[in-house]
Amino acid sequence: MKTWYIGIDTGVKTGFAYCLDGKLTNVLTLPIHRAISELNHALSFCIREQSRLHVVVEDARLRRWFGEKGREALQGAGSVKRDAKIWEDCLNDLRGQYPQIVSFEMLPPAANRTKLSKEAFARLTGWKERTSEHGRDAAMLVWGRKGTGFSDGLREGWDGN
Repeated sequence: MKTWYIGIDTGVKTGFAYCLDGKLTNVLTLPIHRAISELNHALSFCIREQSRLHVVVEDARLRRWFGEKGREALQGAGSVKRDAKIWEDCLNDLRGQYPQIVSFEMLPPAANRTKLSKEAFARLTGWKERTSEHGRDAAMLVWGRKGTGFSDGLREGWDGN
């Protein structure tokens, strides 16, 4: 049984990326309501194709610092934290409804390689199409993940720390 991986970088501009067999298949930037719709379409596809769906969300609530930034940055951080809670609630509901299909994990920002330039991202992943920073961050959450089950989807050579 195949497992599709979806990476989600939370925020006003939500990064959303698909990965299958370690290779990226789509890298998007969407408002949150369209990203949730995209997730539902992916779930429908996985049900139809008898595939699994593993979602990896960057969870700003697990971040330990926000630097010496002003009020706007802290408000933005609060918004991203709220978005992480929305995704967690949504994914808990889906996992409850489809436990044989849906799994997910919420990762701290430090667990992901982020803020790659488009050139560095293309060299590393082989993805040549246009991307935003948010899409690249989402892609890095799932790029290289392979597996057929819920517990074997870690990137090759990556121990999760």
